[in-house]
Amino acid sequence: MAKIENFQYTIQEAFKQNFYAVPDYQREYVWREREVGQLLQDIDEQLDVTSDTPYFIGMVLVSPTSPSSFDVIDGQQRLTTLFLLLCAIRRRFGQHGSTSHGLMEGLLSSVDFGSDGEAVARLRLDPRYENAAEVTARLASNDLSPEALRGQLRTSGIPLIGSVARLATAYEVTVEFLDDNYPTLSDLQSFWGFVSNRVVFIQITTDVSSALKIFETINERGVGLSPMDLLKNLLFTSVNPTQFTELKNAWKDVTGPLEKAHEKPLRFLRYFLMANYPIGSKDEIIREDGIYDWLTEKRNAHLVGYESKPFLFVGRLKKAVDLYIGFLRGHGNDGQPSPSIKRLQMLTGGAFYLHNVLLLAAAPLPQAAFEHFVQQLENFLFSFIFTKSPSKDLERSFSTWADELRQICEVHDSTNQLGQLNDFIRTHFQTGVDAKRRELSDALLRYSTASMQQYRTVYLLARLTEYVDRAFTGSSFKGVQDLTPYRNLEVEHVLPENPQPGGREAWANQNPEADYDEFKLRLGNLALLEKPLNIIASNHPFDLKVVEYLKSSHYLTRSIAETVEVGANTSVTSINSFLASYSNWNAETIVDRQLRIAELATVVWRVNSD
Repeated sequence: MAKIENFQYTIQEAFKQNFYAVPDYQREYVWREREVGQLLQDIDEQLDVTSDTPYFIGMVLVSPTSPSSFDVIDGQQRLTTLFLLLCAIRRRFGQHGSTSHGLMEGLLSSVDFGSDGEAVARLRLDPRYENAAEVTARLASNDLSPEALRGQLRTSGIPLIGSVARLATAYEVTVEFLDDNYPTLSDLQSFWGFVSNRVVFIQITTDVSSALKIFETINERGVGLSPMDLLKNLLFTSVNPTQFTELKNAWKDVTGPLEKAHEKPLRFLRYFLMANYPIGSKDEIIREDGIYDWLTEKRNAHLVGYESKPFLFVGRLKKAVDLYIGFLRGHGNDGQPSPSIKRLQMLTGGAFYLHNVLLLAAAPLPQAAFEHFVQQLENFLFSFIFTKSPSKDLERSFSTWADELRQICEVHDSTNQLGQLNDFIRTHFQTGVDAKRRELSDALLRYSTASMQQYRTVYLLARLTEYVDRAFTGSSFKGVQDLTPYRNLEVEHVLPENPQPGGREAWANQNPEADYDEFKLRLGNLALLEKPLNIIASNHPFDLKVVEYLKSSHYLTRSIAETVEVGANTSVTSINSFLASYSNWNAETIVDRQLRIAELATVVWRVNSD
């Protein structure tokens, strides 16, 4: 076997010194929103750690093709995601007018001169499978929004399917992550300083045949210690050797489900500890790299009890793992499918996990009380997520709120328990929503499909449509309805995304100060529509589309064409106060409908502490 070398790179060093190519024989980019969001959140959670210790994100296996050029054998998912993150950071620096924008150019591409004297840009990351390089090249050469990237790809005739679609989505997730968590230039600089200098990986370099053999060996035999092995070792020191087999099997019941669900064990363990024990640190937060030190402190070892009763502790871990995996699958604290949890999932997606601290803490509640809690948690998180409030603002709060929830769960009298739970909801959730009310209203008045990930736009429209349907049919608002049928509808742009010939010109004549491409994406221009109707409505003018809207089963969509009066002082009368029908579709009507939807949202996502 050829010589094997390894080197620790910071992200800045790696993309400044090296060129990476992903050969076409490698699998394409397969990471979805969940994996991208997890990597970004892992990095984000380490940012406040005061230590200068590097944050290790794994190993990259490469084969050299020249002194600074490498074919990537293993690790391309992480390298590609990091490249997309660099593109998103550079774009944000440009929006702030920072000189860092230009300085980051060299981390994305380098200009070489050919024998003919022509300048040729060379990408720092060059994916050579079908159409992927089109995505990375466009991002490296231009500061594109996610919507602009998708638009350019469509114009070029590149299908938004497979790895191309996943790359576009991954870029969208990184842009949203920066918008949500690092809105100011100072915030962005702090994040970039951490990413560029303290996020590191180990690069193993050898010839291609040896690299492929190493890759095969790693995948066959596994690599070293798992993240939770140190905790397992602590437990083994607390039992008699005759109990090793029993403990080993019990431990597999903890780690096995997490591995099968592709969940990061340390993330679960961090949330488990925050949900079940008073952390006691200055900020009430425990970081992943601080878990072992926290557990081995005398006070905490006694608090957790893994030394005196290791099997009891493992049993508690196992129960929490089952709950945690269940939450991720849309199940409630009774292990059954839960519409409330599914709606919460639809809101949080794969980029937000922190609410699991509260779910784990509240899990001992009776099923009905737990469902009530989850519904109000969803309404609370809606205000924070749709105002793009940094998740760090919630982390310390959730840790201390978990302490309160544990006390509420220990109350035996059900009436007293529910009263204390509603006091908790009023004190924390209602107060939080009230504080965000004006900010949320402003965000919804400016909301467009470019504001957030597509799944959150679908969630927003689904909740609104479902609420209006209930009001129109006079259904009770008690209980939670499954949003799956609404999730399967299609997002209809009343003002077409791709208008027929002459459509843009007609709009410009009627709305000289309103940009077509801006207004077609606005919330007031969106509705959910059944697929067959959406196919017929297509990109036709408004007067033809309304015929299809009237056929919809959903009143929020039908109301664009016609509102219906049913008696006086009925639920329909009430809901009609938020709706209007339109005979013409222009900038003024889109603004009017968006205002009405923003007002309706304050009712739909109202915290109920009764």
